[in-house]
Amino acid sequence: MNRISVLLISFLSFQAFSQTTLDLRQQLNQIIATKNATVGISIKSIEDKDTLSINGNLKAPMMSVFKFHIALTVLNQVDQGKLSLDQKIFIKKKDLHENTWSPMREDYPEGNIDLTLDKLLRYTVSHSDNNGCDILIDLVGGTKVVQKFINKQGIKDFVIKVNEKQMESWKNLYVNTTTPLATTELLEKFYKGEVLKENTTQYLYQIMVETSRGLTWMKAGLPEGTELAHRTGISGTNDNNLRVAMNDIGIVKLPNGKHFILSVYLKEITESQQDTEKIIADIARTTWDYFTRKN
Repeated sequence: MNRISVLLISFLSFQAFSQTTLDLRQQLNQIIATKNATVGISIKSIEDKDTLSINGNLKAPMMSVFKFHIALTVLNQVDQGKLSLDQKIFIKKKDLHENTWSPMREDYPEGNIDLTLDKLLRYTVSHSDNNGCDILIDLVGGTKVVQKFINKQGIKDFVIKVNEKQMESWKNLYVNTTTPLATTELLEKFYKGEVLKENTTQYLYQIMVETSRGLTWMKAGLPEGTELAHRTGISGTNDNNLRVAMNDIGIVKLPNGKHFILSVYLKEITESQQDTEKIIADIARTTWDYFTRKN
């Protein structure tokens, strides 16, 4: 085969790949075009480096997605020997605030108990416990410590200033922000072991796989049994049916053993919750179809 033939085949292969990527972008745009929400999407294949973003620099309220960032900060202190997964933490009854999502409070309504850090992380990451989240923030030294640690990973588009209790105020729902692109970058660094040690990386990945929230969101768009390590976040709505944000970020394992990252943020939403969940599921399904056809 001569050099011209090789170049022609390479060009045609590139053209076919580019068209497929263009198709994916068009399909995603079709999903979000008519929705009453601002949507930001970032996609990256970890092994093959394919990338695609739509509104990737959208400044998006994180909601409970920030529990991933908090868990990274906690586990970094475990890596440093400052904390231990089997250490006991005393949970006071006054720490178990009512009128907030807290499976831990449901299990221990009277509080005043010792729970291991491992248990507290599982409540917070796998089950999105808001009380557990705030206890962890206090444990590491406050939101400024989380901010500094995430910035140290090279992630600039990230702001954390308020905890879950403070987010009971409507205006504070807009304070903690990041972007789809920054999220994907951090998820990739995390997966590659560039943020935590190997054991703590595997530990956090697994408790994200065990997430019990958002089963009708990203997870619903993937074939049953697909490995998804993810973290969700959602706000309530105001009297005008406005929802500040609904998000799902995660790492998806493909049948061939490769992985892609999908970071989806929606803000200023007036769609119903069910319809918003379907937007996220449809984005996940379309992205899955692209990667499985490609490979």
